[in-house]
Amino acid sequence: MTLTNERNLSDALPGALPRHVAIIMDGNGRWAARRHLPRVAGHRQGVEAVRVIVRAAGELGIEYLTLYGFSSENWKRPAEEVSDLMGLLRLFIRRDLAELHQNGVQVRVIGDRDHLDLDIVALIDEAEALTRNNDRLKLQIAFNYGGQNEIAAAMRRIAREVKAGRLDPEAITPELVSGFLDTAGIPDPDLIIRTSGEKRLSNFLIWQGAYAELVFSDALWPDFTPERLREAVAEYCGRSRRFGGLDATGPAGQS
Repeated sequence: MTLTNERNLSDALPGALPRHVAIIMDGNGRWAARRHLPRVAGHRQGVEAVRVIVRAAGELGIEYLTLYGFSSENWKRPAEEVSDLMGLLRLFIRRDLAELHQNGVQVRVIGDRDHLDLDIVALIDEAEALTRNNDRLKLQIAFNYGGQNEIAAAMRRIAREVKAGRLDPEAITPELVSGFLDTAGIPDPDLIIRTSGEKRLSNFLIWQGAYAELVFSDALWPDFTPERLREAVAEYCGRSRRFGGLDATGPAGQS
């Protein structure tokens, strides 16, 4: 199916499209290893897949797309690989920012910026400022991000508010906590996709993904195509989301 035809996806599927799709982009290293290439070649090909999937998500009508680019645990990787990943982020922003802006994509980077080089922080700030008012697709890139660290940081901010007398502990609700997370103002993901056949969240959006539908693709990230994205969305649309309640369609769904 071509991307032009995929614009009619909502007419062909039984359920509503997900507003927010999040993807754990896994498998770059294995993609390279199978081709006897250095790992950086897999990461470079992974950036090409990002470009294609961002475009396809917008054409599908997805409102929010979050991509897991670099976890806070990835610093444990060899220094050369980490340096390559940082270079690819620089390249992606410098090369693709103009096109993203022209296509109405809003860019937001979530994660800890304290350990990033100053030039990378400046590029992130530039990308966010330039695209702030765009509303066709809201793209979040999770970079130097870890879900447990995000929650711990939110708890510290909440504790400071309580200590200062600005917040009553009895007023702390899940909704309030969400407002202190990196993703404040972004709806929770409806669908989380992980590529490469692995079946775990790996510390990604662990608060926000509490009720997300999960789809695991055997494709390595560089091989994840718009058609595979469409298949994952179609699987999501065929599911019944109960959020702890009962399926309104009848006894068959009342598990």
